[in-house]
Amino acid sequence: MGGSMSLDTTKRKETIAKLQSEEWDLLVIGGGITGAGIAMDAATRGMKVALVEMQDFAAGTSSRSTKLIHGGLRYLKQLEFGIVREVGRERAILHRNAGHVVHPEQMLLPIVKGGTFSKFALRWGLWLYDRLAGVRKSERRTMLTREEAADFEPWLKVGGLLGAGLYHEYRTDDARLTIEVIKTAVKHGAIALNYAKVEQLCYSGRGAVVGAKVVDKRGSEQFEVKAKYVINAAGPWVDAIRQMDRSLEGKRMHHTKGVHLVVPASALPVQNSVYFDVGDGRMIFAIPRGDWTYFGTTDTDYNGLLDHPAVTSADVDYLLGAVNRMFPRAELNRSHIESSWAGIRPLIHQVGKDPSQLSRKDELFFAKSGLITIAGGKLTGFRKMAEKVVDVVAKRMRKSAEKKTFGPCKTHKIFYSGFEFFSSNEEEGNVYRLSLKYAVDKVEVHWLDSLFGSNTEAIIVAAGGTDKLSILRSTIRYTIHHEGVMTFSDFFVRRTAMLYFGRKWINDCLPTAKEVFAEVFGPDYDPDPGMVFEREYQSAVEFE
Repeated sequence: MGGSMSLDTTKRKETIAKLQSEEWDLLVIGGGITGAGIAMDAATRGMKVALVEMQDFAAGTSSRSTKLIHGGLRYLKQLEFGIVREVGRERAILHRNAGHVVHPEQMLLPIVKGGTFSKFALRWGLWLYDRLAGVRKSERRTMLTREEAADFEPWLKVGGLLGAGLYHEYRTDDARLTIEVIKTAVKHGAIALNYAKVEQLCYSGRGAVVGAKVVDKRGSEQFEVKAKYVINAAGPWVDAIRQMDRSLEGKRMHHTKGVHLVVPASALPVQNSVYFDVGDGRMIFAIPRGDWTYFGTTDTDYNGLLDHPAVTSADVDYLLGAVNRMFPRAELNRSHIESSWAGIRPLIHQVGKDPSQLSRKDELFFAKSGLITIAGGKLTGFRKMAEKVVDVVAKRMRKSAEKKTFGPCKTHKIFYSGFEFFSSNEEEGNVYRLSLKYAVDKVEVHWLDSLFGSNTEAIIVAAGGTDKLSILRSTIRYTIHHEGVMTFSDFFVRRTAMLYFGRKWINDCLPTAKEVFAEVFGPDYDPDPGMVFEREYQSAVEFE
């Protein structure tokens, strides 16, 4: 299986040579969902786009969220109607364009005595939410009585229950969504490179930023990328890039940490996602996902290292306590935890506000050097954030000496890589079709389809066999040649989420993974440099 040059890890040297041999219209710093969206928007308008990411794609915040595409009822409470309207409408667009990784999800919100929402407030809030977000009639809210809510979700605590609201959100795999967006950008001519760290920005004699010096973290080579415009989309690291540009003034980033725990579905068998009061003024989610249920998130100030935020014992106690109060029959304890993750939210600092009160609004910062920074925002709103950034660049290019003209944003009508279907029914039919056509177990095909969508058939065809081992080998090869995979963490954490939802299977898969990496890269290749994956594997169930 040959791959797109910039995402085929075996062609990394050629990718670097191309990056440094041309001048790009746009250099995007950051390969999370925000940078990915900017690259896709700009490339689909016809701009020459280069993207570099110092870790793996989506290795920061974009693989560590609550994995929801949601409008956010909490923003209604904060009277942020604009955010609700914008991201609410984005949900439908993302489901239409990337339906294999964005799925409708019924959400139950219990009304409890002394809770965040009263019956009246929730009824009014959901009504307004439906209208602001443009929710289609079939997915509009339903109000449940106390008895109906208890029947609908039998594991709910009955004491203090007053009723519930039932509405729709969308569940996603954040890291898969990010890589599919990057693949779509590459399909339209962008070039993207992970493990490529910006060490220094480059300037013209007049002090305008004109590119960056980048270090290949897997080869130590330093190279220069020239670009007319440089976009800082580094998420939690945006202030570090602004500091590099000597333009860190005014507003700063405020980092908060969010933690999620994963337990077997049998230990917490909720039938639908539940968004519930914790009792301290906060609310958290419990979300079923196949054989597992995960719940979170915490929301605490964070001042530690950004690369690998840790789950602490205090985080675990907080979440277990919250879930056991709402679902007392579960009686969850640490022995039930199968995995966990912690992520950093890069929010814009607001004086006097607690972490959970900080706005999720995105904001553009313009430096005298010409550096454009995009900060804040939510996973759900990434496409609109990208549109704002690329609109600014297009306007500047139109006014420049070259007077280049680019059309408006097209990403609202572009199917992302992995989704060439027109409805979820056709996607489900595709699983049956492939299973029948290639005599592969339907469970295996469904697993592949949930990750790779319409690219699943290429993986099955290349497998050369229908057994699990052949499929696994082909899947690993596909991610190396088409998705920039270089390490065990890339594959097991971000391309398949196996560390979070299937950690118990990893030991069975590791020997095969080692064989494939050795076959592709040579026997001396190290797929776990610095034992990063080994530490991630242990820290998922061992807490500080």
